[in-house]
This record gives sequence, structure tokens and C-alpha cells, in this order.
Amino acid sequence: MRNSIFIGALSSLSLTACVSANKQEAQNVSKPNIIFIMSDDHAYQAISAYGCGLNNTPNIDRIGKEGVIFTKGFVTNSICAPSRAVMLTGKHSFVNGKVDNLLPFDWEQDNFAKQLQKSGYQTAMIGKIHLNGLPQGFDYSNVLPGQGQYYNPDFIENGIKKQYHGYCTSITTDIAMDWLENKRDKNKPFLMLYHQKAPHRTWMPEKKYFDLFEDKQFTPPANFFDKYENRPVAAKHEMGIYKHMDLAYDLKMLDDEGEIKTRLRKNAQRMYERMDSTQKADWDAHYKPLIAEFKAKGLKGKELALWKYDRYMKDYLSTVQSVDDGVGELLDYLDKNNLTENTIVVYTSDQGFYLGEHGWFDKRFMYEESFRTPILMRYPKEIKAGAVVDKLIQNLDFAPTFLDYAGVDIPKDIQGESFRKLLNGESGEWRDAIYYTYYEYPGEHNVQRHYGIRTDRYKLIHFYYDSDTWELYDLDKDPSEMNNVYDEPSYKEVQKDMHEKLVALRAKYGDSDENDQKHLNRFLDAKHLKH
Repeated sequence: MRNSIFIGALSSLSLTACVSANKQEAQNVSKPNIIFIMSDDHAYQAISAYGCGLNNTPNIDRIGKEGVIFTKGFVTNSICAPSRAVMLTGKHSFVNGKVDNLLPFDWEQDNFAKQLQKSGYQTAMIGKIHLNGLPQGFDYSNVLPGQGQYYNPDFIENGIKKQYHGYCTSITTDIAMDWLENKRDKNKPFLMLYHQKAPHRTWMPEKKYFDLFEDKQFTPPANFFDKYENRPVAAKHEMGIYKHMDLAYDLKMLDDEGEIKTRLRKNAQRMYERMDSTQKADWDAHYKPLIAEFKAKGLKGKELALWKYDRYMKDYLSTVQSVDDGVGELLDYLDKNNLTENTIVVYTSDQGFYLGEHGWFDKRFMYEESFRTPILMRYPKEIKAGAVVDKLIQNLDFAPTFLDYAGVDIPKDIQGESFRKLLNGESGEWRDAIYYTYYEYPGEHNVQRHYGIRTDRYKLIHFYYDSDTWELYDLDKDPSEMNNVYDEPSYKEVQKDMHEKLVALRAKYGDSDENDQKHLNRFLDAKHLKH
């Protein structure tokens, strides 16, 4: 291991005793252990198991190879804190109350960790949760405050704040490994939420991966220079790589001379100042030559856009590599300690992310790249290796699925469904449409409030508040969502059918225009924008 958090080598005698204890543990624990790994803003395109060819993530891929990969995993609200609230509660944002990053989350409400805790599980929450307050439902918590920092981050351990020295992704892994080895009761089944900050903005790589992609030139997606015809709401965005990605804050062009003046330069300086002298020296050795080269080129227009995209991808994918390393450490630990067979391991992200599609970074929109999220799962005792599931799954479904595997009754007010039956060959109906909401507007990136539904083939979106705009996409013919066919006569019947499905789903989940107005008023009050 990298530091003293995790205890070093054992003697051969201790190893023998450890193996014996591990065998006894496996016999005593009949309920499955659950390890739920969540990264932040990890696009499915940046996991090599999904076949996009951008990078190589062998450890995350291993979960899918030894278990199942979901090809249609989605979120209910593509923004960090609300997604995590949905994951914990199994309820839509408008039910659990956490509709955006601004409004508070009520930890007093039920969550699946509380239910598992009551049934005899030992529970831990480690890493990023981005929900205010002390986590409830966990015997142990050691979490990042807010978004956290990549270098020398603060953590809050069981309510007490302290700073760790090092790189956040590695530290989070070390804390998780330490809990598994030294802090849990090995006679109990366990739940561990192991949640990484990376690859969230601002994509600050670990030293060992500074040069990982420096020899590669990334080619942007075909719609990188999208002009947003027939999509007026998308045209008003403020998340474009060319226009809105900050040279100093996002792309590390923090020059000593101060000639690169940007809106977020001071934020970039504060992040840099968190580093110690050795970390700064390593950082400068990598980025200062890049800064000098960039300034010498004097790029503008299309060339600048392409340069920014390439720089973005290099940093983003480098932070992903450290996440993959941590997954590998975890899987190796399970193997060495006879825990693999009886442990459910899930890897996912709190939402998807744009890697240049439509010219964007960030998330929020119901378009595929941010709506869709990676989901890979392994449970050797029950899931056949190499399985693929193409049903519509949402983060709403994690809570009931974990309770199902643990043999705990699923509370009737949970809105998700257990997808266990999809993995063990049980017959039965599954949903044919999923529901989405987004509320954080007026706000960062200028993404309009909207809701909508998706089926296997079609997607219907309604943008409201500053506009009353409808969009319809035929995902078979237009997977990149470049052509809004809402008003095309040939889609009249499809439009009618999708509206009917939307009304039915809103009724099923208890959503309404009144809900939209209520949460808008709460949001405006919190931002002091309401008159």
C-alpha cells in the first residue's frame, strides 16, 4: 500500500491464522456482502468494457467479465447530489426532496443502508456522498465535505473533520481497505459504499499518470461542432468545451506571468496552493512546458476548440485510471481473503458525462451521454459470468435490488424495482419506459428545467419554465439525437403514444406540474431569486 493507513506485511504464522479465520468467516456469513462502488461523472464511454476505444480500464471491466454488464443503465436526475439521494432512498428526487445540488437532503428519511443495518449488516460509507449532514445508516463514515479536493483533501470521519496528505483517489481506496481489514466485524455481513470523487471536474491527475495520454491525439465526436438546429434549448447551454471550458481552472493553463486571464483563475490558484512543495514541483514539471507550448501557438477558433478538447480528454481519462487502480486493489483483496464468492460488487457512476458530444462537457441534459450511466455487477454465487442485460435500469433500482439480495423486505414506498430477477432467469414483466427530471435552473451551465421519458426506441422531453418546448427522438435512426422529430407528421402516432406513456408514468410516481412549481419556489427562495 502507499501509506500507513493500511497495515503492512504479516508473518507467515499470521497469514496461516488469517486464512483459517477467513474460511470460518465465509462459513458464518450466509447473507451476501455488498460493495457499492460509485465514481463521479464517469462516462460509460470512458470504460473500455463498453467498447468506445478511448482508454483501458481492466479492473472495472473485470467486474463485467466475471458478472454482468448493463447496456441501458440510466439515472433519474443527472446531477451529483440528487442522483446520490435517489440511489440511497430508491425514490425520485421529487419524493425524497433532494431535487438539486442547492437544497438540503433530509437524512432522517429511510434509506437502504438503514434497512440493512437493522437486519444485521455492518455498514460503512467512504468517499464522496455530496449530501449535507452526518450520514445516517452507517456504523462508520469517512466522507469528503462537498465536492472534495484532489490533492491533500479534507475528510469527515464519523463527524470529525481532518486533512489527509496525498491524492484523493488513493486515499479513498486506502480508507476503504483499512475498514475492510481492520475496522469491520468479520462475523457480520457488510455493506460498504466506496465512492470516488474522480473523475469530477477539474480532472487533476495523479503524478504517475501525468504522461499517460501525452502521445495520443484524441479525435472529437462527429457532432463536436453541433449547431443545434431544431433544438433551441440546447443552443442556450453554457457547457461548451470551446466557449465555456476555463483555460486555467479546467485545463491547468495557470501561467506564472498571469497572462492567461480567465473567470475561474483564482479558483485554479486555490487548488494549486493545496499542494505541498514536492507536489507542486511535480505538477510544474509536467504542466509548465504545456503552458509555454500553448502560449507560443496562439490558437484561435477551430484549432483552439480542438486543442481544448484534446487537453480535456487527457486529464479526464488520466483521473479515471487511478479509479480503476482502486477497483483492482479491492477485487484483489476479496480474492485473497476468500470473500469473492459471497460478495456483490457493483460499479457505477452518479450519472453520465459529455466527452465532447454536441461540443460539451458536464451533464444535466436528458440526452443520452449524461442520462446514461455505466453499471457493471459481479456476484459469483448467483450471476453467470459474461452476462449482458439490455433492459432499462435506473439508479432508482439499486436500493430494492440490494435489499432483495439481502433477504430484507422492500418497503412499499420505494419506487425502484429489484433487477435481481433479470439476472437469475426469472420470467415476468419489466418496465418499458423510464422517467427523468432535472430542476437546477436558473443555474450553472444554463440547462433548462425539463422532464421526460425514454423507451427502448424513443425519447420525449419537455423543457419548461423559460420555455414550453417539446423534443422527440427516434434513437434507432438518430442515436446522437441531432434531429428533433416532434413536429414531423410521420411521427404523429409515436408522439401521441409517448405523451400517453409520460402521463401514465408521472401518475405512477406521483409527479405533477404542481410538484414542479413547488420545487421551483423552494429553489428560487434558496437562491433569493423569488420576488
